[in-house]
Amino acid sequence: MELELLSLAYPPLLVFVAALLVLVLPRIAGFAVGALSLAAVLAISLVAPGGEHLGGTFLGFEVVPYYVDDFSRMVGLGLGFLGICSVIYAYSSEASKTLVALALVYVSSSIGAAFAGDWLVLLFMWELMAVTSTLVVWQYGGEAVRAGFRYALFHGTGGVLVMLAIAAHYVQTGTFIYTETGIATGIPALLAVLGMGVNVAFIGVHTWLPDTYPRPHIAASVFLSVYTTKTSAFILYRAFPIGSESDLAIYVAYMGGLMAVYGATFALLQHDMRALLSYHIQAQLGYIVAGIGMGAAMSSEIAVAGALSHLFNNILFKSLLFMAVGVVIYRTGEEDLYKLGGLWREMPLTTIGYGLGALSITAIPGFNGYVSKGMLFDAANPDPHYYGQPEYQALYWLLWLGAIGTLLSFIKLGYYVFFHGESEFEVADAKPGQTVAMLGLGGACLLFGVWWEGLADLAPTLHAHGGHFTFAYPGGEGTLHPYSPSHLETAGILTGVAAVTFAVVRKPLSKLDLGDPAMVVYPVTYYGSRWTMLAVTETYAAVDAAVVGAVKRCYWVGNNPVLAVDAAARRLPLVDVDERQPTDGGRPSTIHLRASIGTTVLLLTLVLTVVLWLLVV
Repeated sequence: MELELLSLAYPPLLVFVAALLVLVLPRIAGFAVGALSLAAVLAISLVAPGGEHLGGTFLGFEVVPYYVDDFSRMVGLGLGFLGICSVIYAYSSEASKTLVALALVYVSSSIGAAFAGDWLVLLFMWELMAVTSTLVVWQYGGEAVRAGFRYALFHGTGGVLVMLAIAAHYVQTGTFIYTETGIATGIPALLAVLGMGVNVAFIGVHTWLPDTYPRPHIAASVFLSVYTTKTSAFILYRAFPIGSESDLAIYVAYMGGLMAVYGATFALLQHDMRALLSYHIQAQLGYIVAGIGMGAAMSSEIAVAGALSHLFNNILFKSLLFMAVGVVIYRTGEEDLYKLGGLWREMPLTTIGYGLGALSITAIPGFNGYVSKGMLFDAANPDPHYYGQPEYQALYWLLWLGAIGTLLSFIKLGYYVFFHGESEFEVADAKPGQTVAMLGLGGACLLFGVWWEGLADLAPTLHAHGGHFTFAYPGGEGTLHPYSPSHLETAGILTGVAAVTFAVVRKPLSKLDLGDPAMVVYPVTYYGSRWTMLAVTETYAAVDAAVVGAVKRCYWVGNNPVLAVDAAARRLPLVDVDERQPTDGGRPSTIHLRASIGTTVLLLTLVLTVVLWLLVV
């Protein structure tokens, strides 16, 4: 009976209701309700029965709003736990009730996308996620408004491509329900890759990340750093699941490898701390995307286990790093890492929080990132002792380069912020709520690094047998051994290379300030959107003037029919018409028909909705 009731408790709805309560309750009570709603999501994700729930029809189409399997369960656990920590952090960081309410609606849409069981529900949640995340950015005002506009353009474009992919998928398959083969091949798959590629920061459409995430409130950056990108990476897996054998999968895998290198490279060149972390969102997404591509191309269970485990781990350590950097900004007011230094004496708890996140993302043994990155290295390595294929040789080295770049970036960030020189700031450490949130996430990173079996047990494509975890790959079956001598040796080589490299390049690196070449899209986007907006508004004005003028003339004709006939007759040749006195005394028409564009859009939407409903029924 309890399990049946849990299948009716729709996680996104719980968080959405909590968002509304945040607005009306006293601040501490509202934030507590928000955290409890996400604790409920965590609990439901853990024990909810698998399968399809709340299914039905919408506009004649079969839909499954709530679908639980091992994949959505793992993602739900991560999103729920992070949500609890993020709300606590937001409360302690003086985030407004409005910001947290918007953030919780955003979180609810992300959770809804993760638990969707069909492409139609997914599309609704995908678009809601784009709208609400834009509002989270805009709420801060200032520079965040322009950045939010650019962010909305990117995600609006990506959303249109995803919508077209889903429509084309339905035309080919006749259903919106998820299948084991993912998105339909051909045009739907290509459109899905392009549209989802925006949200997972494919190279060239990634610039919204470093442009947007450094600008809003520090608590907003914590929410934003996870929910859009990690949920979208999971949906990319839904589109290209293990065994789908899509022709695009190998290209997806290599895009992931290039993202790992590109993101780490431009992170190294950043002065702004949150911009550095934003580029590393792209870099770490690269590992996840590479794993999804390898799993879809070759039915590699170790690749998918690595991708989903790294996604789960990213939820933990990426948000932790944004929290630690956010505390530094909160206390010092400084965003430039080169203007800081020596803060470990002033902020020991924040330094510990940063250290836990940095050791995790750089895959140091004993931390969760080491386990999941190790799976991905194994999946790509074509050496006979591992599980990759010859066509992955270049991908394997790209992942290596990305790992070295990641180590360099976080050595640089930690060195200049916490350990270089003496601090010029006399500041307090993290507040209690900030500390609880950071150490909670950091503890989870350490837990799943030491107790790696717990992480492996969550990974959907690993199979437990008497304390061992096995998996299938193209050459046969393997067993997971993350702390084998060869894995530890690889981690030691990577760390040693990065440490020596940093010692060599530290000074010249601090003088570099190279821009991202992909930023050239901003002028193009600006002028393109500007002329598009002008075209739309001028067209609207012309149509509005024509319609209002026509109605006024009809109104005048109705009041003055004889004068109207006379006026028409005067236009004819050889016709002489006497002047007449207007019946209304010559007063102009006083009819008022002009409506605002918002009212017009609303009316048109209502009319189109009625028409659509009549067509469907």
